[in-house]
Amino acid sequence: MGRIIAIANQKGGVGKTTTAVNLGGSFGVLEYKTLIVDADPQANATSGVGFDPKQTRNIYDCLINDVHPSEVILSTDNPNLDVLPSHIDLVGAELEMINMPNREYLMRKVLEKVKDRYDYILIDCSPSLGLITVNALTAADAVLVPVQSEYYSLEGLGKLLNTIKIIQGRLNTDLDIEGILITLYDTRLRLANHVVEELKTHFQDLVFDTVIHRNTNLAEAPSHGSTIIMHDATSKGAVNYLNLAREITQREEATKLSNENNKISLEDEL
Repeated sequence: MGRIIAIANQKGGVGKTTTAVNLGGSFGVLEYKTLIVDADPQANATSGVGFDPKQTRNIYDCLINDVHPSEVILSTDNPNLDVLPSHIDLVGAELEMINMPNREYLMRKVLEKVKDRYDYILIDCSPSLGLITVNALTAADAVLVPVQSEYYSLEGLGKLLNTIKIIQGRLNTDLDIEGILITLYDTRLRLANHVVEELKTHFQDLVFDTVIHRNTNLAEAPSHGSTIIMHDATSKGAVNYLNLAREITQREEATKLSNENNKISLEDEL
């Protein structure tokens, strides 16, 4: 069964879509079958992997019209990377979902139909804490939080963590925090270094060791409808996201080993 990771932060411009697209591409290169779920009406993740949102069926059809996701999912130029597209119609979906039964669990229901086909499912959330984002957090096993290395990002982080606590308490008790990812990092700025120190002081092991640096190639890749790893595999952005993918998989392997060691065998009991 695939691990579902929601990429969320209610603050815009922190690199959610960039992370969803390029982490997905990196997982694909590492031969993990990956699905990007575009849950943002702006549909930037859809266009970022080479598709026109106006010309494809999309996640709205799955959530509202009960279309099976396998009829909507598209294959990218990376053989291990697929996308479940979005569309501006998703704005109206929140209004239509309000009176639907179990409205917070609609995305979970959709993703359960294809979860066993993938190693990772990455949900690109919109920069809001509306019903679609609540659906994403309810469907997810974990949430990855991109944080730009500037002061205002620290202020918004507290609100998001409170929302995650509410989701954990009421809708998804199994939701973990995958980690806090520092993005748009510029080593030349003293403030950026101060923000990194603050994050690591307060959140310690929750902060990924990998940092995503400011990189022109990361900004250029979406205009080519491609992930950074397919656009320029030697760029700093590509190396950063490959390192992030490796860090996530290594953390999971370490967790599995730890859980295995905690199990008591029948021989030990005897």
